[in-house]
Amino acid sequence: MKIISYNVNGIRSAISKGLVNWMQRESADVYCFQETKASPEQVDLLLFDLIGYKTWWFSSEKKGYSGVAIISRRQPDHIEYGFNHPSYDKEGRIIRADFGDLSVISVYIPSGSSGEERQAYKMKWLDFFDSYINRLKASRPNLVIGGDYNICREAIDIHDPVGNKNSSGFLPEEREWFSRFMRQGLVDSFRELHQEPHRYSWWTYRAAARKRNKGWRIDYNILSESLQSKIEDADIYQSVVHSDHCPVMVKLKL
Repeated sequence: MKIISYNVNGIRSAISKGLVNWMQRESADVYCFQETKASPEQVDLLLFDLIGYKTWWFSSEKKGYSGVAIISRRQPDHIEYGFNHPSYDKEGRIIRADFGDLSVISVYIPSGSSGEERQAYKMKWLDFFDSYINRLKASRPNLVIGGDYNICREAIDIHDPVGNKNSSGFLPEEREWFSRFMRQGLVDSFRELHQEPHRYSWWTYRAAARKRNKGWRIDYNILSESLQSKIEDADIYQSVVHSDHCPVMVKLKL
């Protein structure tokens, strides 16, 4: 099963830049999209039908904001929309698809870069998410948690770790949270196969950052340890440009 996670930063904009044709060429089994910024009725879903995919959406109550989707060739056995928690679900940040004993999650973790209030919300959200995943593992132990985590795990994951030590997305408390999260039976699929530096998944639009590869690795396919031996391939598609992010891929031999 080939799974691709991609923050598309507005799916309508990404479609206008050739997203659907790229999806057809890439031929993944499942796409996990974040920051769709649209509800299904605002998108021509026939475009996905024509290349053999069905779509499931969980959108933000606020128009043009946040939102996640799962797009799959195979019909899932079950789709879970949100956390079943109204105050967290209004921003449309998580959707899960179950395929047999495998669960694929598309998650969009909040950013704290707009100020202290959102940073505090992000840290509260992270604690809730951690508890949610731990509860979920009891009934769904084989998880692929693809998404934009808005956190660089390690210094290798950011182009300037010293200059960004006080930046949201690389704060000590965020990285500490990520380390605790990973120690609870999870693996970073990309780092299982790749230890090289300068592999990023997001670049600011400012100062020609992408051209200069001044980026951050904040997009991941995090897996349950039970799937560690099933990893066949993992990659970051830095040359794919429909967004300020790029896609991240994991291929599992199931």
